[in-house]
Amino acid sequence: MHSPSEAAAVPLTNPVTNGTFCPQSRRRFVLVAAILASALGFIDGSILAIATPAIRVNLGASLAEAQWISNAYALTLSALILAGGGAGDRFGLRRAFVAGIALFILASLACALAPNAIVLIAFRALQGIGAAIMVPGSLAIIAKAYPKKERGRAIGIWAAASALTTALGPVFGGFVLSAFGDGIWRAIFAINLPLGLISIWLLLAKVPADAPTEKRSLDLGGAALATLAFGALAYGLTSMSASGEGLMA
Repeated sequence: MHSPSEAAAVPLTNPVTNGTFCPQSRRRFVLVAAILASALGFIDGSILAIATPAIRVNLGASLAEAQWISNAYALTLSALILAGGGAGDRFGLRRAFVAGIALFILASLACALAPNAIVLIAFRALQGIGAAIMVPGSLAIIAKAYPKKERGRAIGIWAAASALTTALGPVFGGFVLSAFGDGIWRAIFAINLPLGLISIWLLLAKVPADAPTEKRSLDLGGAALATLAFGALAYGLTSMSASGEGLMA
């Protein structure tokens, strides 16, 4: 065990025993930060399903716009998640993870302040980009911080917490909307800010940095093509389901 002064002096990129980059005394901070960050993405998606009708009424959104509030996030997340995972190898897991969380919470704040549906859709897409870095990063940093004999237990705790937050999201969202009215939907996005800041603080103050493992460039061209392909498919399906009422109508 390290004393506080010794732990604070842990080298940022030097390897640690058992094939990990993180001393044993700091691993719990990795797990807590990963759980909090994952909860941001999982809760956000599940709560939004409950809050969409309130958002539509409050912003005067069309049916197609309401669908795109969810679609924009899912689109960029699914299209860019492979590139987001590669960012951890290219730049270091802690650095990429922090960047993903920061982008996610900044986009969340913008969503909370969105004056209309189009602005909300744009920042939901930006949220998805942050989540594409953050979600794979949360599992990857746990796997790299824990030695093999402890890794399964840590990942199990992370998975259980993720499942719990996903299940509780609609319950929490329904309670908040019922108790405080439809106008409180903006708080669903604003709550991401303190949770994300706690995660970032834990990672920067308590967890040493890991060294990048690969120097190859990210496949940004492939990510862009995937985004365009998924976007075209989602637009076509959304337009059909809205009986011709789309964003370009």
